[in-house]
Amino acid sequence: MSLSTARSFLSEACYGEQELDANSALMELDKGLRSVKLGEQCEAVVRFPKLFQKYPFPILINSAFLKLADIFRLGNNFLRLCVLKVTQQSEKHLEKILNVDEFVKRVFSVIHSNDPVARAITLRMLGSLASIIPDRKNAHHSIRQSLDSHDNVEVEAAIFAAASFSAQSKDFAAGICNKVSEMIQGLDTPVELKLKLIPMLQHLVNSYPSTPLVIVTLHTFTQLAASSLIDIPKQLQLLLQYLRDDPRKAVKRLATNDLKLLAKKAPHLWLRENTQTLCECALTSPYNSLKLGMLAVLSTLSGTIATKQYFHNWTGGPSAPPRLTDLVKLAQECCYHSNLAIAAHGVIVLSNIAISCPEKDIVQLEQDTVLGVESLLMLCSQDSSPGSQATLKTALTSLVKLLKSRPHLSQSAVEFLLCQLHLSCDSSRVLMCHALAAIATHLPVLGDGMLGDLVDLYRVASHSSTDKQQELLVSLATVIFVASQSSLSAEVTTVIKQQLMNVANGWTVYRIARQASRMGCHEFSSELYQCLRTRVASEHFYFWLNSLKEFSQAEQCLSSVEDGDYSGALGAIAEALRSYQKGIASLTAASTPLSPLTFQCEFIKLRIDTLQALSQLICTCNSLKTSPPPAIATTIALTSGNDLQRCGRIAMQMKVCMDEFRSLAARYSDLHQSSFDADYATLRNVELQQQSCLLVSHVIEALILDPQAASFQEYGNLGSVQTESEYERRMMSVFTHVLEEVEGLTQKHPPVSHLHTGCLCDAVIALLKVPLSFQRYFFQKLQSTSIKLALSPSPRTPNEAIPVQSSQQLTLKVEGVVQHGSTPGLFRKIQSVCLNVTSVLQSKAGADFKVPLDTKTNEIEQRVGPHNDYFSTQFLLNFSVLGTHTVTVEASVVDESGTEWKTGPKTTVSVKSLEDPYSQQLRHQLQQGGTQPAPQRSAYARF
Repeated sequence: MSLSTARSFLSEACYGEQELDANSALMELDKGLRSVKLGEQCEAVVRFPKLFQKYPFPILINSAFLKLADIFRLGNNFLRLCVLKVTQQSEKHLEKILNVDEFVKRVFSVIHSNDPVARAITLRMLGSLASIIPDRKNAHHSIRQSLDSHDNVEVEAAIFAAASFSAQSKDFAAGICNKVSEMIQGLDTPVELKLKLIPMLQHLVNSYPSTPLVIVTLHTFTQLAASSLIDIPKQLQLLLQYLRDDPRKAVKRLATNDLKLLAKKAPHLWLRENTQTLCECALTSPYNSLKLGMLAVLSTLSGTIATKQYFHNWTGGPSAPPRLTDLVKLAQECCYHSNLAIAAHGVIVLSNIAISCPEKDIVQLEQDTVLGVESLLMLCSQDSSPGSQATLKTALTSLVKLLKSRPHLSQSAVEFLLCQLHLSCDSSRVLMCHALAAIATHLPVLGDGMLGDLVDLYRVASHSSTDKQQELLVSLATVIFVASQSSLSAEVTTVIKQQLMNVANGWTVYRIARQASRMGCHEFSSELYQCLRTRVASEHFYFWLNSLKEFSQAEQCLSSVEDGDYSGALGAIAEALRSYQKGIASLTAASTPLSPLTFQCEFIKLRIDTLQALSQLICTCNSLKTSPPPAIATTIALTSGNDLQRCGRIAMQMKVCMDEFRSLAARYSDLHQSSFDADYATLRNVELQQQSCLLVSHVIEALILDPQAASFQEYGNLGSVQTESEYERRMMSVFTHVLEEVEGLTQKHPPVSHLHTGCLCDAVIALLKVPLSFQRYFFQKLQSTSIKLALSPSPRTPNEAIPVQSSQQLTLKVEGVVQHGSTPGLFRKIQSVCLNVTSVLQSKAGADFKVPLDTKTNEIEQRVGPHNDYFSTQFLLNFSVLGTHTVTVEASVVDESGTEWKTGPKTTVSVKSLEDPYSQQLRHQLQQGGTQPAPQRSAYARF
């Protein structure tokens, strides 16, 4: 132990002794390098890293690397690979090489070898030496040449070397960037190589000042982050860094565009620091174009959860008052900016902040928001240019959204809009009318207050027949209908008619009549349809207008129903049904092959059947008076065990009525599923009709048929539903009132009495008193989607059946094309097409053999995604039962939310299953005398 300790001390303390040991070790390894045995050479090479670690002196390292360079130049590829590994393991000692030129010269000589593996190892060797030879032009040239090699090993080595040199040399990165971009974009570059080229971009972006490269790289990273979601926070930091520090406007503009993309994709991942950095950049930016882009990002974020995250600190409590934050300061500053687009985004941000923050914190902020909106409205309302009109529309949208959340601000805002209507240009008046209609829809109490000013404005609204004047007449009439809440006074009707007679054309009158039908003003719409019938040139248009007139008259009959007047309700329903029957006849005559009016006809048929069911329900309730339960009804109920017998004859009639309303609800559901192109308001209208039928059936069951099992819990939240129209609000109010009455009655009185039947009749009258709303899809189809199918094989003539042998299966190929109108995907888009194939045996041939049930019919469903509006798929059908089968192919579509719509079409084809020759021969042999049939030849017969 003492001897080894002494040696260690001497080796560390005496320089000469240590130098002697180092030289001895090097000489020993040099002997191994000079050996003729490959194993000894390799062993000597791999021992060099330990030598460097033990004796890290420049003289020794220089000599050792020169010897390794000789081995690299003269040895085989395995030795070169060993030298490469030693060089990579000894990277921290490379700076101690004194004769760098000589060392690189010996290594570089191998690059001219005809062996691509040798060249690849040399390239990796050069890449490992990049820290000491970053600007060697011959190495740069060799790497650039090797990137074009046809050998994948050499190309991968060149990519490694290029990445190493790009990290060390700005000149090399500047020269290689175009080549790397071409390889990444090139179609002939394999995906594996592209994946290895992409990491090089981090060095190229930092070292190469080219704006296009920075833009492409940042946008690529943004797209990758948006797809993966996990890297969005890091990408936000990178984009904000470039937005803050990079002086180039193009890069800043790209950063704002990508930030907006990430704001839409994942607003919940925006931290408070990210939003604060963006606000600081917008406050300090001198360029309006860049400030506009940043405000566009903030306006997108302001309507999301990111706003609440911004106004709360890290501990979860509220931060400083909102008005003191940079975001609010920026929005307030931009609301009065000279650039209208910037001012519009400032208003959006400020209104969204006012909506999302607690009311106690934003009393002053609300006033600032209203003042900002009003100043922008005054600035834009007298300018008819497209930019001013777009800004005005944005400001009005923000105002309506704010008033929905803060109703106490509505009165002053409505007064301001009414005053501004008299001073604005026609195009601005139209937008203001739309805003007033939206406000009156959500706050009906304001309707009476604005009605007088609107009528006065309507008297002087139009003096010419220009398009803007005609549009203004329609918009003003719409606001008046909304404010009147389905009850137009004689004065209002006279004013509108007078203006329509003076300057309105036929199309304007029709649009106003259409709006009246939508708002439930059926008496006025009936008069307008009446005068329009004789002003059209086509009989189809005449029948269409005549049907609309009859429908309006039918609904007008129902508006005269009074509470408690059950016989009057029956008479009104009968009168309405007569008008509806006339209208459906005209509607059928108005349909053409190009415009079949399918939705309209089905909707009116359902309305007729609903009115008939309501009439039958009132008659059934009256039957309790004309045919009350017998005196022994209770005894009969106890004897039979059927508790409904105590109610007498009315119980069975009520069950029939309940089934009828449930059937109507199912038909309304089918109509809803088939209306893929309908707007949301129309679909909501159909849903309300369906819910009214379900409500009546539930009330019948709760009051009479099964009071104990009836539950009202699932209807408890009807009053809290946010309504979007006056019709929906009134229907929901009726639903809530009826359910409350029924629930109170079932808890106090057992069935059945005049109280129960009176409650049912009151529910019917309450539903009838709500004027029916004819929504947009009844008049106008904004989105048009249809599917055409082609089947193969197909018969040569329509009545001919496709022959197929029973022992074989038929491959049915279904091809289809999705056809769109002028605005595809306006309300919803097709994600996939669902094809359902069924076959039914129509007629059977041959003996009645027993066959398994699953071989009689085919029922297959398959979903396929259309590509460029084309889709194709195949079905394998089995027809083992002899006879004629009818194959039906029905198509339905699935939208982006996963909802399936029964759009059709449905195509049928006949298939005749024939007996194959072998089975026919077998059957004949069995019939002729029971001779043993010959075995069927198969692939195994010869063995």
